[in-house]
Amino acid sequence: MSWWGKVIGGTLGFMMGGPIGAVLGASFGHNFDRGLNGFSESPGDSHNKQYRIQTAFFTASFSVMGHVCKADGKVTSDEISVANQVMDHMELSPDQKKTARALFEEGKKSDFPLDEILGQLRSEIGHRLTLRRMFMEIQCLAAWADGRVHPQEKKLLLHVCDVIGFNRHELDMLLESARSGFQQTRGMSVEDAYRTLGISNHSTDAEVKKAYRRLMSQHHPDKLVSKGLPEEMVKLATEKTHEIRKAYEMIRKQRNFK
Repeated sequence: MSWWGKVIGGTLGFMMGGPIGAVLGASFGHNFDRGLNGFSESPGDSHNKQYRIQTAFFTASFSVMGHVCKADGKVTSDEISVANQVMDHMELSPDQKKTARALFEEGKKSDFPLDEILGQLRSEIGHRLTLRRMFMEIQCLAAWADGRVHPQEKKLLLHVCDVIGFNRHELDMLLESARSGFQQTRGMSVEDAYRTLGISNHSTDAEVKKAYRRLMSQHHPDKLVSKGLPEEMVKLATEKTHEIRKAYEMIRKQRNFK
């Protein structure tokens, strides 16, 4: 059974307690019955650990996204649209979309337990830096949704970095990459390409190649799934690798190196 199958099957109660379980349960409109289906998790069960990570990542991603969008005091139609676009890219089932939207609404509430959610997410994903980066990339998309990153959103994103243990210095690079993604409706420019790779036009050819290899490794779909990324979110990683490859090829052709 998939992680989502365990969620709707009611076995989540054994898998996911704490604030993440509470927020996910609230999105369903009820509390999960911990005794349902007689499921029990043995500490050494790698499949159940994977399910926990996937459930935590999905729940935290959409609920914190709602919180980020509300950071400046209001949630615009553009921000709601971006959240829906993320769901569409993931090709979520109708039930999953309904849950994701409910999680987004939970994150907008004034009493949303942000630090508790982030703390549990960090505990579940452990030292999986690739998942932390993917989580922050999703939140950066949310911050750019209305065309600018408000000071309160930037302050909140820095706080999220601190709580989940993500390097603050990488946040600006992720925000620039997210910005270029939003601007590419007109087509990728060379400036966008450099932002996507997180480098400047003053970088050496060797630095361009190094940035490309690093980003392709970080966003490799199979690697992310093995770390616990929900399969539905792999489509986001796949799109990102296409964007990274396109940016690299544009810079390579401009500079005429192999």
